[in-house]
Amino acid sequence: MNLKIRFIFGIFYCLLVFSLPAQRVRWANKVISVSSEYADPLLGLEFRSLHILGKPSKYPTFSNSPSAWQSLTPDNPAGEYIIVSFDSLSKVKQVAIFENFGAGSIVRVDGLDENNKLILLKEFNPGYAQKSAQVTSINLPTATVPLRAIKISMNSERIKGYSQIDAIGISDSDVPIEESLKLNKDANAYSFKENLGKEINSPYNEICPVISPDGKKLYFTRWKHPSNMGKNKNQDIWVSNWQADTKSWAKAELFPEPINNDENNAVCGISPNGKTMLLNNVYRNDGQMEKGVSMSFLLRTGDWSFPKALKILNFKNKSEFSEYSLAPNGKILVMTTEMKDSFGGKDIYVSFWKNDDSWTEPRNIGQIVNTGESESTPFIAPDGVTMYFSSSGHVGYGNNDIFLTRRLDDTWLNWSEPENLGPIVNTAQWDGYFSVAAQGDYAYFSSVENSLGAEDIYRIKIPEKAKPLTLIQMAGQVLNQDSQETVAAKILVKSVAGTDSLWVDYDPYLGDYSFMWPAKKAFTMQVVKDGYICRLEKFDYSSERNFKNVQRNLLIIPIQLNKQYQIPNINFDQSKAELNPSSYEELDKIVKILQDNTNFKILLEGHTDNQGDWNENMKLSQERVENVKIYIVSKGISANRVRVKGWGGTKPMASNMSEERRKLNRRVEFTLQGD
Repeated sequence: MNLKIRFIFGIFYCLLVFSLPAQRVRWANKVISVSSEYADPLLGLEFRSLHILGKPSKYPTFSNSPSAWQSLTPDNPAGEYIIVSFDSLSKVKQVAIFENFGAGSIVRVDGLDENNKLILLKEFNPGYAQKSAQVTSINLPTATVPLRAIKISMNSERIKGYSQIDAIGISDSDVPIEESLKLNKDANAYSFKENLGKEINSPYNEICPVISPDGKKLYFTRWKHPSNMGKNKNQDIWVSNWQADTKSWAKAELFPEPINNDENNAVCGISPNGKTMLLNNVYRNDGQMEKGVSMSFLLRTGDWSFPKALKILNFKNKSEFSEYSLAPNGKILVMTTEMKDSFGGKDIYVSFWKNDDSWTEPRNIGQIVNTGESESTPFIAPDGVTMYFSSSGHVGYGNNDIFLTRRLDDTWLNWSEPENLGPIVNTAQWDGYFSVAAQGDYAYFSSVENSLGAEDIYRIKIPEKAKPLTLIQMAGQVLNQDSQETVAAKILVKSVAGTDSLWVDYDPYLGDYSFMWPAKKAFTMQVVKDGYICRLEKFDYSSERNFKNVQRNLLIIPIQLNKQYQIPNINFDQSKAELNPSSYEELDKIVKILQDNTNFKILLEGHTDNQGDWNENMKLSQERVENVKIYIVSKGISANRVRVKGWGGTKPMASNMSEERRKLNRRVEFTLQGD
């Protein structure tokens, strides 16, 4: 089989293995009642009954784990029990109980029908467990009546010490439930990984690769390298440039101060325009570091600014370590931290930027992604939707695997079920730090398998299933339409159908503006600049299937007195005079001009096309500008500063021969006038 085809098939099959099980397995999704659960005021939610829900966390590698239900006391003479329900009533031929640790304490298992009547499924004699951790299965000769819940009764004195249950699954099939969790194996998996070689890797630790969105720079962290700063040779940031002519990475160079210092340094992410760097830790002026995260900005000189700490409300990390990733819009920060509501160890949290330049209190993104084990190294892809992370709390190949999940809505709290990236990436050892470029072609990650020394950086070509969404890269300049000179400004990018938005700064001294946006989401762009008229432009690249660069200059018109301008994006329903709320944003800009220039007055002129009755059109145009005036006055502008005039269809700016041209005639214009 062709190597490339075999490679793509290998990962594609692996990613499908969870979504195409041999049979429909239902996993417990609610705890109805429990006799007790382990709790420790120094811990988060480890060992609680909630960890019995969903798929197992440690299978096939069983171990004592905080990601399983454990009773409060190890040997309770009164016994323990737990009752869990499922997403619907269903007939049952098979029950699988994942006894994660201390197997052998189960006395009996009952089903509960729709009337909560107990139906005995099986009783267990002492000594039934073959191992200290196992899948304990019940196989029934015929399917039961529809059941809504399962009750497991335990004699915890049968097995000395704690007993744990990780998951409970039911099925109406004879196919073993474990089959639905089976991971694909590939003896040739390693051959698909590309070690980046001696220009990047060394006998020392290379970790935390971060590829710039344009794919032209690779940042990573080296530990204990002789060229690192300081006597202890702590972690330092290194960078390599992509050489297009040789299609290879140049020899890595140590990143300069102040980003590197004598303490531990690491890049967490790079903004889509390559001009903002997210850094681990807080940089103090005395050269010391504190827990937290910082940002550095590219200066006009080409240097990077001294890192500025991000102020995160009520951020308290019980763990010694944290990792961070910044969404492409620069307003959402994803992090790993251990807090009082963590499900166990480090969890993934999200924090949102506030207008006062601080960040909201971190919120746990939930149990779909987070487990009783530790989650780490989250990376938000340039599409702002796909997140890669590593965890030891989902079914995997080793003690820590890399997974992907996708954001389901704009709350950042609802995510798809994590998918294991398969044996091409994951090994029997620790794997993490997965990063992709905007083109979605290659992924970079750290692994110790067959490395040059300690951990090395590898890359693989990503199959379609694991790719982020296709992206469009917009770039260009903001120009004064009259003089064609560049103008420093801000650009607001907004989703047409959702709430996603992005502010882009344009500074002519730093080159083109640049940002990336998912191709499947139509969006608008509008320059925001005091003293200028800025038209809203809509873009739709939903038909694009591959990464695309679009060069687009944005024109803005300087405002002058006694010059007539059309109000862009002013909208009325057909034959209606009421303002559409979508017009408010544009009118607010005119309000601001009048607020900033108290000596200005404004003339509003309304126009229609020539369809319909002449007198009705004249009346409609007058009513429309009267409503525009009412809105402007409602914002605090004196009524005597606003004059209005309706012209009906008497002053067309385009032919009325077609609907497309007639649309241009249905407009509102304004003229600013002095005293």
